[in-house]
Amino acid sequence: MYRIGYSRDIHRLVPNRPLIIGGIAISHDLGFEAHSDGDIVLHAITEALFGALALGDLGTHFPNDDPQYRDRPSSYFVTYANNLVKEHGYHICNIDVSITLETPKLRPYIALIVKNIAQLLQLQANQVSVKAGTNEGLGYLGTGKAAEATCVVLIEQTAPN
Repeated sequence: MYRIGYSRDIHRLVPNRPLIIGGIAISHDLGFEAHSDGDIVLHAITEALFGALALGDLGTHFPNDDPQYRDRPSSYFVTYANNLVKEHGYHICNIDVSITLETPKLRPYIALIVKNIAQLLQLQANQVSVKAGTNEGLGYLGTGKAAEATCVVLIEQTAPN
């Protein structure tokens, strides 16, 4: 049996915060306002995996008012979600992520982001697609006030639950 999960994550860009995307530190003067490190890509992947398993959302598992998750790297969340996928008798077939960010340009970082996601989830790089684009100057994304990631995942049952 196959299951599909989808998620979207958005965070405001603010000064004095690191910009972490897909687990990679991106050189920029703004970073994500968030309780954790705010990594929109790993948050979207985590929540899409929860969705594929019908296990709620990121806030259900990691409430943003719980101090133990303050500034926690999002690799923790995605690893937790991947363990749940395995515990429920599934494996990840593929992941497709789209990032909307006006600046900086992410092209130089895409291969590193793909490699990091693949390592975190114990996948091959060809199972992970990451694309980046702008919002053409339109809206809060286009004016550089925020960034967004969307993710679709496909999981397949490997063992009966």
